[in-house]
Order: sequence, then C-alpha cells, then structure tokens
Amino acid sequence: MYRSALAHRDLRLLLTAMLVSMAGSWAYNVALLTVVYERTESLAWVGAATLGRFIPQLLFSPYAGVVADRFERVRVMVSCDLIAAASQAALAVLVLAEAPAAPLIAVAAVTAIAMTPYEPAVAAVTPQLVGEEHLAAANSIRGVIENVVQVAGPALGALMLFLVPAWTVFALDGVSYVISALVVSRISMRSRPVDVTEGGAAGPLRQMAVGLREIARSRAVGLLVALSVLASMVYGIDTVLFVGASEERLGLGPDGFGVLMTGLAVGGLLAAAAVNRLAGSSRLAAVLTLAMLLYCLPNIVLAFTESPAPAVAAQVARGAGTLIVDVLAMTALQRAVAPDVTARVFGVFWALIVGAIALGALVTPPVVGLLGLDAAIVVLAIAPALLSLAAYPALARMDRASAGRTALLRTRVAVLEATGLFAAAPRPVLERLAGETREIAVSSGTVLIREGDPADALYVLKTGSVEVLSGARRLAALPAGSWFGELGLLEGIPRTATVVTTTKSTLLRIEGEAFLGALTAAPLASSALEGARARYIAVRGHEPAFPRREPEVVA
Repeated sequence: MYRSALAHRDLRLLLTAMLVSMAGSWAYNVALLTVVYERTESLAWVGAATLGRFIPQLLFSPYAGVVADRFERVRVMVSCDLIAAASQAALAVLVLAEAPAAPLIAVAAVTAIAMTPYEPAVAAVTPQLVGEEHLAAANSIRGVIENVVQVAGPALGALMLFLVPAWTVFALDGVSYVISALVVSRISMRSRPVDVTEGGAAGPLRQMAVGLREIARSRAVGLLVALSVLASMVYGIDTVLFVGASEERLGLGPDGFGVLMTGLAVGGLLAAAAVNRLAGSSRLAAVLTLAMLLYCLPNIVLAFTESPAPAVAAQVARGAGTLIVDVLAMTALQRAVAPDVTARVFGVFWALIVGAIALGALVTPPVVGLLGLDAAIVVLAIAPALLSLAAYPALARMDRASAGRTALLRTRVAVLEATGLFAAAPRPVLERLAGETREIAVSSGTVLIREGDPADALYVLKTGSVEVLSGARRLAALPAGSWFGELGLLEGIPRTATVVTTTKSTLLRIEGEAFLGALTAAPLASSALEGARARYIAVRGHEPAFPRREPEVVA
C-alpha cells in the first residue's frame, strides 16, 4: 500500500520537500539555542528563544489556515519556504556579525510565522494528491519522516556545530528551504482558491472563525480534534516528566530526555507498517481508543523502575500508540471536512495542538510538586487514558456515520467513471468531485435546465431518461449514464437548450464551480469535448470557444 501511495509523483515531491526542510529546521533549532546560550550564558534567554518561535505559531496558526484556503496551496508552500530561506540568510548574517540574542530571536520568529501556513496547506492538499484509498498511507509515511527527523535532526545540528561555524548552519538551513521550494514547485496538482471573504463581507476574524465553527458544528470533527489535542497534551506532559525521571530515577542525567524521546520515535517507526492496515478497519473507534491507551499507560513504568532498559521499552510501545493516533485521527479529519474549509480547520487544529503541548508542560510541574514525581507519573498516565475510554461511545457512532459516507462516495465515483466524462481524471479528482456532488430524485416531466437561464451546474443521469429541446425542436433523447449542462459552463453563457425528464429519474448535480475546478486538475476526455462541440453546433450553428483537442496518437 505504501508503494501504491508513493506511485503518486506529486506525493513523492511533497514528502521529499518536507524531509529536506524538516531536517534543516531541526538542525537550525539546535544551532539557535546553542548560539543564544553562548551569547547570554542564560537559560532564561534560551527559554525566550523557544517562546519566540512557539508563540507566533500559536497566535498566527488560525489565520494561516485562511491563507492556505484563500490562495493556491502549492504557491503558498513555495512562498513559505522562500520567506523562511530569506530569514535564515538574515540569521546567518547576524550570527556572523556577532549580533546579540534579541535580534536573533526576532528573526527566528519571522521564520516561525512564515512557515505557519505550510502545515494547513499540506493537510489540505494531501487528499487531493492521493485520494481516499491512499490517504492513510500518505499520512503514515509523513509520520515516519517526522520520527526520523526528530531523532536525526538534532544530531545533525550538533554535528554541524562541531564541524563548521554556527552561521553556516543557518545558511545551510536557508538552502534547505530553497531546495524544498524548488521541489514543491514541481507538483502538478493545483488547488482551487476559496473566496474566504465571502464576497468581501467577511473580515479576518470571521474568516478565521470558519475553521472553529466547522469543528464545533460537526460532532465527528470535534471529537477527532479533541482526541488529537489530548494526545498533544500528553506529549507536553512528557517534556517535563522525562527530565524528572531521567534525573531522579533512571540516573541518565541530561542525556536521558533525548534517550526517552528516541524511544518514542523508534516506536513510531516500528508501527508504521501496521498503520495502513489499521486505517482500513471498520472499527476505527476501537483502534483509536486502544492506541490512546497504548500511548498513555506504559508511562507508568517510569514510576516503578530505575533501569533505563524497561523505561525505553515502554517509550517504544508508546511511540507506536502515538503514531497510530496521529495518523488515523488526521486521516479521519481530512475525510470528514469539506475541501473548501480544510485548511482553515487545520489552521485552528494546529493552534490547538501547540496550545495543548504548552498546557501539558505548564500543568505538570504543579502536579509533581503536589503529588511527588512517582505519583504524578501514574496520575498523568491514567487520567488521559480514562478520558480516552469515555470518548469511545461517541467514536463508535462516528464509525457508523463514516462507513455510510464512504459507501456513498464509492457509488458516486463509480457513476462518474462510467460516464467517461472524466476519463483522463485521476482517482483523487473523481473522489473530490463526488464529495461535492448532490444526488437528486425527480419525477417525469421535471424541467432540469431551461433555455436562456444562467448555467450553474452539470448533471449526470444516474437512472431514468431525459429529452433535450430547443424551442419546439427536439434535439436528443439521453439515457441513463449520460451527462448534460457542460456547454454553458465551458462557454460561460446562458443555457442553450431545455432539458426535461421523460421518466422518473435520479441525477447527480455537480455545481459549476466544482466542475470547473476539477478541470484545472484533469481536462475533459477528448470524446466528451467533441460531444459537447457537436451539441453546441447543432443548437448555435457555429463553433464554440472552448478549444478542439487533437485526437491522441497511439503508438
């Protein structure tokens, strides 16, 4: 299944770009903290450097989703990379000039802001690249990359600082962003920008509120976001407990934090092979709940052992659980959200994730101070596990609703494929179009299209039959499997004929904007264009404006 997902050229390009830029970013993080400490000899300034990157992400993320919906997403990602590259070049100059810590932190904040739209854009664009069938595999591969980089990135940064001057690390990170931009620019798929201003009526706050409203409106979306937020809070708890456990119980000292984090990353790598099979399970609620228990409960081992080996083994198990939760929750969320609001939902989503990590890190020290380290480890493992169990009934209801939507989507895709209208369209385009399609049932004699009316939709006749009229003249009779309404959309003109059902019929109605948006990703088949051309000439008596496609030559 991973091989099938990687067969998508655009996905390979996206993942390659992410690997390059993530590796550079982790190396740069190490270099920034090291340089700030060397300049100030103050842990408070190191903390300020962390907050200088963290707070802008938290505050800007909701609007970053607006940006990723408003503009074409490949261009958004390229722009993010190039702005980040410029800011890294500025950092290299400042470090070379031995500038104080404050301007370094300010420029690092620019990098953080510049890259904030990247994640919502990736989350929204991935379903367009691979479709429903390979979405979980694509997210799993992305999770593997993140785990690899989490282990290798800091080590790469430390090695580079040992081998070359610090300013070189920032310069090379800038180069990594440029390489990422070049790779992303080669993605052939293009998204359809959304009018987030709603015709100029919606200001920035209302635009951002769309993502929050979507999360609140849909029980399934809200539940998936809540589960991911809970997992992220556990991660924030880990950042504090790992330090305490390493110092007080395991005897690993400062290096213990990295050892335990490596265990989590290794667990994620080992679980990657199973994630895609689990994503196909009809009992996603049970899988997600068990994965959350696997992520939370093994941490109790830290309260009862002084040996590093079982502690690391527990983190490996937890790493498997967190990868399963991350991949399956994100995949389900991408499937549940409408394409025109996906980036805005994920903009809010990432803000909540970052906030949850911070909250976990903030609440843990008081809990440890109140209960002691060992009791705090146990309580902070059991509490989120109990919350996960409490969510199971709602997750099970979501499972049932998702199964119905998947079956409906599969049926609509089959109807679209059978028409031959989009013979050149890849599966993801058909799935996206099917998701934006509305099925209607009408009686005999219903006027579906009236000559002279504005063209607003394309129709695919699923069952029944229709006749096409121009004035009193009968132009054609169309059986099930036919389509009509594309002429006005392609030409941007009023309807050229009237279409009336002759029997009880069921149709798929595809809004004009969705139809034209699909054409940006996959043109109509030659036979469809020629059929549309012939019908246009029969009604209008002259050639249409849409271009003739030369017949394909088969060698």
